[in-house]
Amino acid sequence: MRMAELSAASGVPIATIKYYLREGLLPAGERTSPNQANYTDAHVRRLKLVRALLDVGGLSVASVREVLTAIDHQISTHKVLGIAQHGLPLPKAGVDERSREWALGVVERIAEERGWKLKPGHVVVEALVGTLCTFAELGKMELVERIDEYAELADRLAELDLSTLRDLTSIESLVEGAVVGTVLGDVLIATLRRLAQQHASALTYGLTGEA
Repeated sequence: MRMAELSAASGVPIATIKYYLREGLLPAGERTSPNQANYTDAHVRRLKLVRALLDVGGLSVASVREVLTAIDHQISTHKVLGIAQHGLPLPKAGVDERSREWALGVVERIAEERGWKLKPGHVVVEALVGTLCTFAELGKMELVERIDEYAELADRLAELDLSTLRDLTSIESLVEGAVVGTVLGDVLIATLRRLAQQHASALTYGLTGEA
């Protein structure tokens, strides 16, 4: 297919496709003349993955390039998913060393009990450490005290997340599904949680109608 057909099939504007080509996010098509090239369904799949990583996942161009390089070099699916997850934006909180040491201790305990493997300095670990420090700073230790229960729920959520990927056959579709599922899944869980909180509040405090 020509670039115009590739644009129509993928829903990506031609100008954007050319940008992805320049940035190395999309492999070049097969040249048929100095100004023409043919593209395949593989290019359509790659474009959908790039858009998912950039637009939904919020990854930087550099992070997307790293994910794509890992895919093209046939690195294990587990490592590719880890690279993609590492690029997903997470909140950061500045903490002092004493608070960080306490929070990291909590995270390490939870990880050991649940068999999770921690990478020192990993963006996800640092985000969780910062969140725990913020809880403590706000005096919300009742939330920290129930972190074991939240961790148990997180394990169950992870099982659900991975189960949605089992029928996907290509590494591109796996990474796309994982990134989209994580980002939009966060929104899904947050909104379901709020609805459940409204219901639980009404039952607990005897209120009726909207919260």
